[in-house]
Amino acid sequence: MASPNRNARSAVVLGRLLGIAFLVCFGTGIYSHLLQQPFPGMRFPTRPVQLYQFTQGLHITAGIAIIPLLLAKLNAVMPALVQVPPVRGVLHLLERLSIAVLVSAAIVQVGTGLLNTYQWYPWPFPFKQVHNALAYVIIGSLIVHVAVKLRVIARYWRARDSYDEHGRFVPDTTVGSELLPPAADREARLDPATPAAAAPTVTAYPRGLTGRLLRWVDGAPDPSTQGDVPEASRASRPSPEVRDGRRERIARRGFFAGVAAATVGVVALTAGQSSSLAEPFNVFGARQRHRGPNDLPVNRTARAAGVLATATAADWSLTVAGPAVSRTFSRAELVALGTAEADLPIACVEGWSQMATWRGVRMRDLLLAVQAEPGSRVRVTSLEQHGGYRVMEMGPEYAEDPTTLVALELNGATLDLDHGFPARIIAPGRPGVLQTKWIERIEVIA
Repeated sequence: MASPNRNARSAVVLGRLLGIAFLVCFGTGIYSHLLQQPFPGMRFPTRPVQLYQFTQGLHITAGIAIIPLLLAKLNAVMPALVQVPPVRGVLHLLERLSIAVLVSAAIVQVGTGLLNTYQWYPWPFPFKQVHNALAYVIIGSLIVHVAVKLRVIARYWRARDSYDEHGRFVPDTTVGSELLPPAADREARLDPATPAAAAPTVTAYPRGLTGRLLRWVDGAPDPSTQGDVPEASRASRPSPEVRDGRRERIARRGFFAGVAAATVGVVALTAGQSSSLAEPFNVFGARQRHRGPNDLPVNRTARAAGVLATATAADWSLTVAGPAVSRTFSRAELVALGTAEADLPIACVEGWSQMATWRGVRMRDLLLAVQAEPGSRVRVTSLEQHGGYRVMEMGPEYAEDPTTLVALELNGATLDLDHGFPARIIAPGRPGVLQTKWIERIEVIA
């Protein structure tokens, strides 16, 4: 607990990084949520076509980076979390409760978010709704926490104000920090005139190899050998201030180098599921790019969706219903309408994505065939009988886009059953859950 890294400066540095990561996750998460549940009248950009691939990849990458940063932050503030007495008054109790909410919500959020990337849900609550609600809880409690600790943050924001000329941390008892060295903490809590305040702090070490290891970590001398070592001349010995400063600098650099290595490591070993640049290093990502039917990974299979029979039925047809005209197309009739090709990514909410080449009928051509008005919204229904995304609505910005297709082919081959055969939706800049597979009906709704 006496580690020189457990101080207000370390907490501020790690807090800055965590704050940036949480804000990135919050912004990109809200964008993803609004794409799936937009407010009336909302429109979204369709260019660049890889926009959602970028925002959701950033969301998952930042969320994974939060894990080592959060562990490092908890390590740095551990003495404050387990302080005795735990509560020193009503205001202190409220502050502690806000921190408890922030820490617990953050742990649940990043833990469940990580498991969501692997589509594993070992809990009884709906992930999407809880994940969205916890985002607001975290941001709200983070604002409260920053407001409470603003004096400490301002005092230790800059490194040059946090350390003396020898590199030692400068404790300031006037700003209300709970992360103080033992001596400074006693001075802040007790009357300096009392013997307890003036008494030196003695750390008790266990005997044997463990004690020697802990003394080496803490830079403490071994009392059993002190008498055997000849004393160096006073001129050649560094002062205690220099020795302590050097030890603190080494500890800080080692600690933050370890945090940086852990953060870069988890990001580099998972970002390949959404980034082609990091693809060779994708060791732990939930999906490997270019693996699966049609050279593309699959989230939900036809068997899981319960459409093995209906999607392969010989009498399958697609109904397109306009305000006054309704038409039914077999797969051959859709091909006969003329097909277009588009390079669009599948970008899933779990964080993986991949660019692919699609061929099919333009959505706007199908809507023109049923005399739909320009600017119409559409509702698309899947052959699935259950599931939260069985019915999907699409705004006019997507319905009129020339790259929005009722896809029939993928990467130069007939659409695989697990990818939505006989026909599916593909549109630019939308989550994969809204790229409805195994469609049976398109309806103009406005």
